[in-house]
Amino acid sequence: MRVSVFGLGYVGCVSAACLAGMGHQVVGVDVNQAKVDLVNDGKAPVVEERIGELIAEVVGSGALRATGDVREAIMESEISLVCVGTPSEPNGSLCTTYLERVTEEIGTALAERGGGGGRHTVVFRSTMLPGTCANLLVPILEKYVGGTAGVDFGVAVNPEFLREGTSVRDFFDPPKTVIGELDAAGGDAVLALYDSLPGEVFRVPVATAEAIKYADNAFHGLKIGFANELGAVCHALGVDSHQVMDVFLADRKLNISPAYLRPGFAFGGSCLPKDLRSLVHAAQRADVSVPILSHVLPSNSAHLERAVELVERTGKRRVGMFGLSFKPGTDDLRESPLVELAERLFGKGYDLRIHDANVSLSRLLGANREYVETRLPHLAQLLADSVDEVLDHAEVCLVGTRDPAVLSALPHGAGPLLIDLIHLPDADTRRTEPGYMGLAW
Repeated sequence: MRVSVFGLGYVGCVSAACLAGMGHQVVGVDVNQAKVDLVNDGKAPVVEERIGELIAEVVGSGALRATGDVREAIMESEISLVCVGTPSEPNGSLCTTYLERVTEEIGTALAERGGGGGRHTVVFRSTMLPGTCANLLVPILEKYVGGTAGVDFGVAVNPEFLREGTSVRDFFDPPKTVIGELDAAGGDAVLALYDSLPGEVFRVPVATAEAIKYADNAFHGLKIGFANELGAVCHALGVDSHQVMDVFLADRKLNISPAYLRPGFAFGGSCLPKDLRSLVHAAQRADVSVPILSHVLPSNSAHLERAVELVERTGKRRVGMFGLSFKPGTDDLRESPLVELAERLFGKGYDLRIHDANVSLSRLLGANREYVETRLPHLAQLLADSVDEVLDHAEVCLVGTRDPAVLSALPHGAGPLLIDLIHLPDADTRRTEPGYMGLAW
C-alpha cells in the first residue's frame, strides 16, 4: 500500500520504518526539517533498538522517504497514519493542538486531491480521549474536505502498543491489533496494512479503540505503583520484596502477568503520566470519583522522593548519576523520573555529574530538547562523557541504567556509596556489601 505517516517521533518513525520493511511504500511527514533530513539520509531521528539499521535499509531500497510537504504526501498515498504528539496541558487535560493542525492540513490536501485519486483513509494513531475523533477531528476533516466521513473518505483509530526500547520488535509481534472503525471500508484498509502480522485483531467502535489505550496505560501505571509501594513497605519491615513478588507472581490465575510488577524506580515517559492525568481530568469533569487512579501519580512521586531521601541520608554532597532517559536503550527524556531526580538534587545544591551513553545535548531534537531546556537547563554542565568521570567525582552514585559499560565498572565494597534504583542484576550479592543501598529491596 501507499502510506503517509504524519509525525516522525518514536511512534511515527518506528511505524514508518516497519511498514516500509513490510513492503509498503511509505512517506514520512514532519514539520522538523532536521528529522526529515535525517530520515532521507538513512538515519534514525530517535535512539531505539534496531531502528537505525531498519531505516538505512528501507531508505536505501526506496521504500521510505520523508518530506515536510503535507500535500505531496497525501497526493502520493491512499492511507495516512497520524502519529503526532498529544501532550498534557498544565491542568492535566489533553492537548490536541497538534492533532487539530495536522487534521486541517490533511483535510485541505484531500479536498485538492479529490475523488480521482481513489478513496483515502485517515488513521489516527495518536493517543486521545474517547470522543476526540468523533467530536473534534471528524468535523474538522469534513469541513476542510467538503465531504462526509465514512462515505467520501475513511476514518479509523489505531492505537499503538509499542514499548520504547523494544518498539520495532513489538511492531512485528504485537500483543494485539485494535482497529476503531467509523466505516467497514476504512477498517478493511487498516487491516490490510497489518495483514501479515501475528496476534489477535479487534475491530471495534472508534471510541472503544480510543479508550483501550487508556485502559492499558492506566493499569500499567497502577501495577508499577503497586509494586513500588509494596517494595517500600517490605524494605521497611526487613522483608525481601523481590522474593515476595516471586511468590505473588506464581499465581497466574488471579495475579495476571509479571509485566511491570517488579519493585524498581518511578515510572515516567511520554505515555503513562500523560495518560493518567488525562483520564483523571476527564473523570473529574464528568463528576466520577476515581480514588485509585487519582493517587497513582502521587504514589509515583512519593517513590521518587525516597531516592532523594536516601541521598540526603548519606550526608554526602558530590553525587553521580548513571542514566537519564526514561527507559534504557532510548534517548527519550520526556517526563523521565531520572531527569526529575536530577532536577531535585541540583536544586538542593548537590554537586552533580550524570552519564547516559544515549543522551548527548547536541543531538537532542524536538520535544526532547524542549523538555530538557525547560526542566533542566543546566544539563550541559552536568553531563559527563565517561563512566569513570562520574565515579571519580562521586561520593555517592545513583544507578538508574543497566548499560553493560556501567555495570562492569561499578565498584564492589570500596569506592562511592551505591544507591540502586533499578534492582541491579547482582543486587542480591551487593546487598551484603557495605555502601550498597537498594531503593525498595
